[in-house]
Amino acid sequence: MPSSVILKYHYYKEEQILLVTFVSGSVYRYKNVPGNVFEQFRQARSKGIFFNDHIKTKFAFEKVS
Repeated sequence: MPSSVILKYHYYKEEQILLVTFVSGSVYRYKNVPGNVFEQFRQARSKGIFFNDHIKTKFAFEKVS
């Protein structure tokens, strides 16, 4: 999963929460992300492009750290 923007991510299926850690060290929690969107993100060749196009502005989020 090499990405120049996203360091790592974790998906909490039951809560539909996607936790994303960026290379900058910032961590964000994205809420109500459906499992199929996460699966597409996980399989995306470019995590950054998919994230920007399908997650970043589509789901409520909060900065964790």
